Amino acid sequence: MIRIAIQAKGRLNEDSMELLAEAGMKIADSRRKLLTQAEGFPLEVLYLRDDDIPQAVADGVADIGIVGLNEVGEKDMDVEVLHRLGFGQCRLSLAIPKEEGYDGLQWFEGKKIATSYPGILGRFFSEKGINACIETIAGSVEIAPSVGMADAIFDIVSSGGTLVSNGLKEVEKVVFSEAVLIGNRMLTDEKRQLLSQMIFRFEAVERSRGMKYMLMNLPEDKVEEAVKILPGMKSPTVLPLAQTGWCSVHVVVREDELWTKIEQLKEIGAEDILVLALEKTIR
Repeated sequence: MIRIAIQAKGRLNEDSMELLAEAGMKIADSRRKLLTQAEGFPLEVLYLRDDDIPQAVADGVADIGIVGLNEVGEKDMDVEVLHRLGFGQCRLSLAIPKEEGYDGLQWFEGKKIATSYPGILGRFFSEKGINACIETIAGSVEIAPSVGMADAIFDIVSSGGTLVSNGLKEVEKVVFSEAVLIGNRMLTDEKRQLLSQMIFRFEAVERSRGMKYMLMNLPEDKVEEAVKILPGMKSPTVLPLAQTGWCSVHVVVREDELWTKIEQLKEIGAEDILVLALEKTIR
């Protein structure tokens, strides 16, 4: 059995639960419990605040955890970053009142900066030789300049809409973050074997994202042209049809290229094109 810590609520919880479910680890909706067990894999799920997850993993309360890379950097615990998960993308940025002029990092010299990430900001300013007063605030960091608590902020930015609505502008992007799988460095061999199996499942799910499985009927003399359009994962699968002179072509394509490929294939005579969801890609 291996124990994973995930965020108790919020977007990262939803994305983590979706990933576990797609990887065949069914978890009952029991977030009122601190600890629950999964079906389909020897896994326990521990629900915690996101900023408690790095310490829980470092201390061995949980064997592994899913948390934002920003929290890993802020807590600076002795954990192993095992796998980047590709969701929960955001950045930690410095922002100042929109009416202020900005000519570089020296603007922050001697200023008061409000943040929930004093560790990351302190290291960044130290590296850049900036002396500033870092004011730690637990929440609502973006309102600090408007109420006179700080001259600027250092906070998570996704779309930037919150900054704009609070009269701020982003001037320095300091750290780019996403959800990561972290692990305790002292895992037993048995738990590392389970971890390897889990990451294998995660990678199969991740490879399928943004991909579609496409089937079509095509004149046999157009296969070479189709192969140039559809390189596939290695190359398209071509199967003969009962109807003489025709074949069936199967291929995996990127969703963002789908309609362009379909139009090109129609031009060379492809018919009866089917596009199917791709759930898992195993290598």
